[in-house]
Amino acid sequence: MEAYHTVQKARDVHRVSTLEIIDALTENFIEFHGDRVAGDDKAIIGGIGMMGQQALTIIGVQKGLTTHENIKRNFGSSGPSGYRKAQRLMKQAEKFNRPVLTLINTSGAYAAPESEEGGIGEAIASSLMTMAELTVPTLAIILGEGGSGGAIALALADEVWMLEHAVYSILSPEGFASILWKDSKLAPQAADLMRLTAPELKELGIIERIITETNPNGEPIERSKLLEQLCQAIETKFNELVQEDVATRVQAKQARFRKF
Repeated sequence: MEAYHTVQKARDVHRVSTLEIIDALTENFIEFHGDRVAGDDKAIIGGIGMMGQQALTIIGVQKGLTTHENIKRNFGSSGPSGYRKAQRLMKQAEKFNRPVLTLINTSGAYAAPESEEGGIGEAIASSLMTMAELTVPTLAIILGEGGSGGAIALALADEVWMLEHAVYSILSPEGFASILWKDSKLAPQAADLMRLTAPELKELGIIERIITETNPNGEPIERSKLLEQLCQAIETKFNELVQEDVATRVQAKQARFRKF
């Protein structure tokens, strides 16, 4: 049951968000809109900001705090336009040699007839191919839920990090339980089997780093302090990645995902 408690924490609407990290990490952020095909999916925010002296492309899933905001952001579930917008920004980053940061908090891509009609499967696959081909430094961070292909589409990076109380899995525990036992109420038992928590995934080598959210006494770290620590870690990692040999870094990324 312990893993399901983490799932519930990961779903908390008050978790650190993409917009908060953008505000804390960058200056003069400019958001880009639209996929140049069908529309602008507001579940995914993307743009360019200055991280110190380094221009940085940021692509992140954004949920809302209120019902109105969640409807606007489609509860953090993007359709094809969102992933095509992400691809557009990734290709632009590659052209201008900008590192790419992706921030993930989604239960999964938008599962609806109109999403299928718009080619959601192809959009996710193309996002994976685009990220795989990037030669610029890339870092992906799971902020809350990292669900299914909707999360993986933005997580094919040089390194993948998770916040302490985030989860990352092929589908939700409820979906897993429905398939395996035909009963979504067995989600807590499913969560224990799925190995979806940050410590478990770190042990498996799926992620490289866990961002601590609690003090040694078990109390939550103050939000401003958490953001400060996270932004410092992001900047330090990108400073390291840009110094690495490009061919060596790309080979390491390819080897990282081929081993799974």
